Amino acid sequence: MIKETIAGIDIGSNAIRLLINYVEKERETTTFKKALFIRVPLRLGEDVFTYKKISTEKTTKLCKAMRAFSELMEVYDTHKFKACATSAMREAVNNKEIIKLIKQISGIDVEIISGAEEAKYVFAATSLESNPIIDKSKSCLYVDVGGGSTELIIYNEQQKKIISESFPIGTVRMLSNSVQGSEWQYFKHRLKSIATTYNPACIIGSGGNINKIFKILGKKEQELITCTEIKSLYDKIVEVSYEDRIKNMKLNEYRADVIVPALKIFLTVCKQCNIEQIMVPNVGLADGIIRQLARG
Repeated sequence: MIKETIAGIDIGSNAIRLLINYVEKERETTTFKKALFIRVPLRLGEDVFTYKKISTEKTTKLCKAMRAFSELMEVYDTHKFKACATSAMREAVNNKEIIKLIKQISGIDVEIISGAEEAKYVFAATSLESNPIIDKSKSCLYVDVGGGSTELIIYNEQQKKIISESFPIGTVRMLSNSVQGSEWQYFKHRLKSIATTYNPACIIGSGGNINKIFKILGKKEQELITCTEIKSLYDKIVEVSYEDRIKNMKLNEYRADVIVPALKIFLTVCKQCNIEQIMVPNVGLADGIIRQLARG
């Protein structure tokens, strides 16, 4: 048996995350066991989507967090790791100097990846072969909703990627009023076109918000979320204040606001594609990074 400790770092628009897994390989079987998961709600997108750059204050916090991540990986005797940055870092005009600073302070090299690459990583962590609730005779629509962007991928019956598109529509970006009406209309247009051309039977949803929605709805592993359930939850949440969502609905401060635009995005996808069911595998970019590293 081969045993390794592998880590993935996700520098997103809403938060940064460190995931460390113990990975065990025996013959053709690979097992992933979570050793540590840390989420820091930095919201780099608040700066970037409004001012086009990451502020000095958030840069300082980011570098401190990355140094802490580096030390934690050392404590856990991490064999391999990779750090990827997404939408906010892609668009920040000062991204090169920040990446250089992170390297100087933490020793971590950060790779800025495209929306398509991000979706590819996350899908790599999604196991559909053994899932009995997915109709494998039909195509599926993969939807990853982040703080700065939404990725759409169509997979055919053999789980081969047909098309992949990234849209500048995300939860933090929407809260910052940085999504243009034309971008939203184009998003809806493309969804209708995808539905007409490929007729996907199910949505596979990923991102922190859909994972949280899954838990709020009391779903168990391999259960599906319905569009009707999302609509009911959306109607309930928008009726209460941000403070009441924290106090009465037990949402964290960093989740109580972004969950609303996330619900809106998923509702839009369901409506435009006329799909009622969403599968939530509860994985993210860091999971995909680890699985890719494990494959060598």
